[in-house]
Amino acid sequence: MSDAILRLDDVHTDIAQYQILHGVSFDVPEGGVHVLLGRNGAGKTTTLRTIMGLWRARKGAIVFRHHDITAMPTPDIARLGIAFVPENMGIFGGLTVEENMRLATTSGQFDKDRLDRVFALFPAMEKFWAKQAFALSGGQKQMLAISRAIIEKREMILIDEPTKGLAPAIIRAMIDAFREIAAETTILLVEQNFLFARSLGRGVTVIDDGRIVHDGDMAALAADEGLQTRLLSLSLEAH
Repeated sequence: MSDAILRLDDVHTDIAQYQILHGVSFDVPEGGVHVLLGRNGAGKTTTLRTIMGLWRARKGAIVFRHHDITAMPTPDIARLGIAFVPENMGIFGGLTVEENMRLATTSGQFDKDRLDRVFALFPAMEKFWAKQAFALSGGQKQMLAISRAIIEKREMILIDEPTKGLAPAIIRAMIDAFREIAAETTILLVEQNFLFARSLGRGVTVIDDGRIVHDGDMAALAADEGLQTRLLSLSLEAH
């Protein structure tokens, strides 16, 4: 795709003696939300961690805005403008919300406009600014993890399972927040909640056993229950 912000080409990743990714290739178009779907253990998290350089690709190429990031150290990848929100959220429980946010900045200082934007998206962050992160609810911790990713302008954010374990009301609020974030930043989203993914995603890539088995428009997948069942062996409409 000519408008791809990120391209994976024949990426193979091993963890210890196990090969997890078997020639993964797909493009992420610039702008909006692109969803990576698949069964548990299909290779979704490995894909995100390989993009960020946390696990190294044994073969293949990962290109971000014409930069070959395949062998780059993770800090250098982050400096290009890619943020990562892992499934475990990656926050520091013994630090306050403010301290967690400050650590996510380049200089340790906040841009007031960006901070006001975070507070508008996630009012709980302002309310619990001085509270230690371990005392936050699950939803509030996820809000903090995402707030850390957007406290400075990013070109792209990789987000792994943001709604896992969250109450439906929190998930609905997250949909609105993600729509606003995606208006300025490309998001590559790994998500098991299909209603959440469908409401946000423009494109979708499905991975199974470390291989890409489908790549196309989210609207087409959402409208085809037979395709959903064939690709994922379940009725995504029920999730």
